[in-house]
Amino acid sequence: MADFVAHRIEQTAQSRPEDARHILADSSLTDQPIRVLKQGDTFVLFDQSGDIRPEKNGEEGLYHDGTRFLSRLVLELEGARPFFLSSTIRDDNDQLTVALTNPDLCREGRVYLPLGSLHLGLKKFLWNGVCHQELRLVNHGIQPARVEITMQFAADFADIFEVRGLQRKARGEDLDPEVSDGRVTLRYRGLDGVVRRTLLQFTPRPKSLDATHAHFDIALLPRQAAVFYLSVECERELESRPSLHFNRVLHFDQARSAAQASLDAHKESACWIEASNGQFNAWVKRGASDLHMLTTMLTTGPYPYAGVPWFNTPFGRDGLITALECLWIEPGLARGVLAYLASTQATEVIPEQDAEPGKILHETRNGEMAALKEMPFARYYGSVDATPLFVHLAHAYYERTGDREFIERIWPNVEAALSWMCRYGDRDGDGFLEYSCQSSDGLVHQGWKDSDDAIFHADGSLARGPIAVCEVQGYAYAAWRAGAAMASIFGRLEQSTDFEKRAETLQSRFDSAFWCDELGTYAVALDGDKRPCRVRTSNAGQCLYSGIVPAGRAGRLSQTLLGPESFSGWGIRTVASNEPRYNPMGYHNGGVWPHDNALIASGLARYGMAQEASRIFTGLFDTAMYLDLHRVPELFCGFPRDPGEGPILYPVACAPQAWSAASVFLLFQASLGLTIDGTASKISFVRPWLPPFLNEARILNLKLAETNVDLAVVRHEHDVSVKVLRSRGDVEIVVVM
Repeated sequence: MADFVAHRIEQTAQSRPEDARHILADSSLTDQPIRVLKQGDTFVLFDQSGDIRPEKNGEEGLYHDGTRFLSRLVLELEGARPFFLSSTIRDDNDQLTVALTNPDLCREGRVYLPLGSLHLGLKKFLWNGVCHQELRLVNHGIQPARVEITMQFAADFADIFEVRGLQRKARGEDLDPEVSDGRVTLRYRGLDGVVRRTLLQFTPRPKSLDATHAHFDIALLPRQAAVFYLSVECERELESRPSLHFNRVLHFDQARSAAQASLDAHKESACWIEASNGQFNAWVKRGASDLHMLTTMLTTGPYPYAGVPWFNTPFGRDGLITALECLWIEPGLARGVLAYLASTQATEVIPEQDAEPGKILHETRNGEMAALKEMPFARYYGSVDATPLFVHLAHAYYERTGDREFIERIWPNVEAALSWMCRYGDRDGDGFLEYSCQSSDGLVHQGWKDSDDAIFHADGSLARGPIAVCEVQGYAYAAWRAGAAMASIFGRLEQSTDFEKRAETLQSRFDSAFWCDELGTYAVALDGDKRPCRVRTSNAGQCLYSGIVPAGRAGRLSQTLLGPESFSGWGIRTVASNEPRYNPMGYHNGGVWPHDNALIASGLARYGMAQEASRIFTGLFDTAMYLDLHRVPELFCGFPRDPGEGPILYPVACAPQAWSAASVFLLFQASLGLTIDGTASKISFVRPWLPPFLNEARILNLKLAETNVDLAVVRHEHDVSVKVLRSRGDVEIVVVM
């Protein structure tokens, strides 16, 4: 899961409104398409008409640094909403384009402007904390047209946790708005001493302007056009510092050029995939565009924010898994994730933050409520898996790039993480990583399934901690092996031997303690009394990814995972349908998560089960084909697949979501058995295969240090061939059939 939130719609009635861990599900994101833009620390949610109307879906708005800076923006034509024609986010995720027209407009019982006479074209994008809008009106009628356009606007300056339903005991002060010369400044002084301002600038100047409305009288001859611009700047300043007031805001065209130049530079340097299947290309392109949009450049490098709307911030687990999913295609993202998490690694025991020396961050927040400690998540460390995943990614990044200098720089952080695994992660010394919440407001469960009811026994009773979750033991196994490999590289042979022995011991003890032969799978967890939670879940599938599963168990485990109780036809459910807490609409108790499935497919391929992995790849491909913009969401429902019908969406799933967007790249890598040895400039394909919907694919501009290469992979009746199309520099290509 991307957040501390247990946002389960089936529990809304039982959830307290003041519970910061729950997203109130009083509206569905599936009611109508929500159009999302994000750039840096700013994101915006529009309805399909390009409006912001929070009374429809309460989360719509323009957000910056955890605060909603614009809570209303509604375009009206002659006092009513225009007719909707179409809207779309460009393939590159950089601009929303909306087409509107007029209804039949009447005066004194007669139509003075027939339906479809005016075309209203909207373009909207974000750049450097500013939302830019262009409205172009064209008269396609044969008569002159005179109409009034009104733009309604408001800013509630709600903290994102308020938008999610958390009630505050007190808020700051709404300051008097300022209106002058086509400009409006809406202001709020928070209890944290920060003045937040929303600065709206209209060009040309409206006929009339106040603190909530801008009015334009427009007269157009046939074929004549008129263009209007609006910029909305999000600004937060200490009250002692003066406002910059519009001085830094670029004109629409200037900002658009700057945004396009940045996008072009990214695309020129990126590796990409082109396939014979155009629908697959659309999925890949949307995934790449979503990932680029969600990635924010921090001082430590690029970091993929977890998702929009609720998770537009760094999350440890999400960033690490996202980086692993696309490591082969974009290793720079892994470096940025490692650098940021090293810089925020805990150095002391802070119970209210679940922080302990060496522990890796779970999430961080920048809003007013976080600054005031109205919840513990300004910096929160309540995840048991981010720390071993940090170590695992560090070694995987080194293998991919050969960047020894960087790994040497963060080696003290790696050692601190491994030390945490021994001292704090394994509290009872049994070799397993366990969690128990130290913060009174923190997470009960601290694996990726962190809903309050996610870990339970076969009779449905909830497990009590400290809890050792099965996939986390796999992450720990991978971390010990990664630590051993890195220690060996640095000549620390005694340390390397110790880490390797820990990995071997853990693998043996794990299989003995967790395997449930009667279920054909691993128990999802051990509870505080070391009793196995004998429940069929997807968690066991992730154990294949880490390699902790003995080879003799993998086939039986795969049969369980792909049996009808677990595999819906679209993907593997989080909980099998024959378990007591199964709910196909359950967040962690029956839904299907793309990132989870990608990790499982990668694990199946690791154990040589190509056909089984192909079923998951194909199921998620089919899912993407049914979805708006081919955008794979955070999760979808676990109902069985019916012929001729699409998957059922989860009503409050985040989309885009970083680890869902990146899942296609791990699935593709798994299908090819693709590994890259950056230290030796070697690309290997081990038992490559392609799913039935792919006959051919090209990997273009794949980089290894100073080398880049273009490759083609082609599916034949019984195998896959690999051909080098272009190579700059020395690179070895190995294909193992």
